[in-house]
Amino acid sequence: MILNHLWGLYAHPKEEWHTIDARHESFRYSMIHIMLVALIPSICAYYSAVHLGWSIGVGDKIFLTAESAMMLSVAMYIALIVGVFVLGLLAHWMAHTFGSEPTYTQTLELASYTSTPLFMVGFAALYPELWFVMMVGLAGLAYSVYLLYVGVPILMHIPEERGFIYASSVVTCGLILLVSVMAATAILWSSGFGPAFTH
Repeated sequence: MILNHLWGLYAHPKEEWHTIDARHESFRYSMIHIMLVALIPSICAYYSAVHLGWSIGVGDKIFLTAESAMMLSVAMYIALIVGVFVLGLLAHWMAHTFGSEPTYTQTLELASYTSTPLFMVGFAALYPELWFVMMVGLAGLAYSVYLLYVGVPILMHIPEERGFIYASSVVTCGLILLVSVMAATAILWSSGFGPAFTH
């Protein structure tokens, strides 16, 4: 039951958003959904980095040590969960500007279900070719944005025109969060917390 909206968001997203809106689940439900789905990219990235090796073009595959890959996977898992919670918080903060009065749980639902396709991209790491993961990642990002634009007017109970601007603001916040995480990663790696490779 935890992932009962997953198929609906792919098969019939508009109807599924109406279902989500009709029976808002608890904060705990949204939290469990996020924690389960965020495991996908973390576990797949760990497995591919240690056992399959990443191919980034010409040359040998790149492998990480098990300890280094575990550290990165745990950090990724935490960053994904925190990112969704912060996005929900920003969406809640912005909602009042657009004439909506949602609870934080509602905006967390919006953030968690729209980020689900991005998390599902983690399965692409089981075929660790950079070009393939990037293509699947772009498709996942596009579908997440589509879900957001479809879901905002339904879940926030605002007109579609206003919902478009609101959804665009949420997308902007999401991109800023992504860039912030990438910048923090680059700073940590240059400070000596980079991954350890095997030969």
